[in-house]
Amino acid sequence: MTVTDLSAAPPRTIVRKVTGPRVLRSEWAKFWTLRSSWITLGVAVFLLVLFGTIAAHTYSPQEAADGGGPLGPDAGSTDAVSLALTGVTFGSLAIGVLGVLLSAGEYSTGMIRSTLTAVPRRLPVLWAKVAVIAPVVLVLAALGVLAAFLLGAPGLDGESVALSLGDDGVLRSLAGAGVYLALVAVFGVALGMLIRSSAGAIATLVGILLILPGLAGLLPDSLYDTLSPYFPSTAGQAVYAVQQSSDALSPGAGLAVFAGWVALALAGAAYRLVSTDA
Repeated sequence: MTVTDLSAAPPRTIVRKVTGPRVLRSEWAKFWTLRSSWITLGVAVFLLVLFGTIAAHTYSPQEAADGGGPLGPDAGSTDAVSLALTGVTFGSLAIGVLGVLLSAGEYSTGMIRSTLTAVPRRLPVLWAKVAVIAPVVLVLAALGVLAAFLLGAPGLDGESVALSLGDDGVLRSLAGAGVYLALVAVFGVALGMLIRSSAGAIATLVGILLILPGLAGLLPDSLYDTLSPYFPSTAGQAVYAVQQSSDALSPGAGLAVFAGWVALALAGAAYRLVSTDA
């Protein structure tokens, strides 16, 4: 007598290898499914367009000469691009916060344990977060500053500071602002992964970009003049300035210095990621 086993076969387990593209797709999905990503990106672009447009339409040559323009007394020479980029400081804070939330947010919710269980090598998680946020911010920020420039141009008709896209340095400066903001986003990711606290990383970001230059003003003038061009925010401003002051770095040197700060933060984040528990 023959007995036939009709029981169901056990399900076959499919094991998929962890690869860079799969980690990248995972981070891409996490980024766009968070409402904070949409809101923060929208706020950043809105600030870039709003402040740049308002600065151009309210520009007064007399106020600029007196140091009372939208850029402040220490902003250096005023031109159509510097007016259009008035919102970069405010936009950089929103974008830096977005970078922090992308990394430190997982530590706040505890999701980082699941992420590192799925990607035990750990470092691909950091690189994937950078690869997701940097190009998104680069494109949107570049479009934002371009819109601010174009919308502000009618307010500067007939003014000596008026410029067109074809003038020397204009497109380079607008693109440089996009690159700077993309690096700020990466800086935020690195600080979030390094500090592992959203509040702490945001406070550190604000302190480095905004408070540090002010505190450095308490140093002796000779020492301040030597160190000031190498502060992250000062070096970043050199990246997108059309007219360079005598004591400022060139756009290329400013980019190298600011990228060095970002690389240093990334190195610290990578070391802590692989050497300590989540």
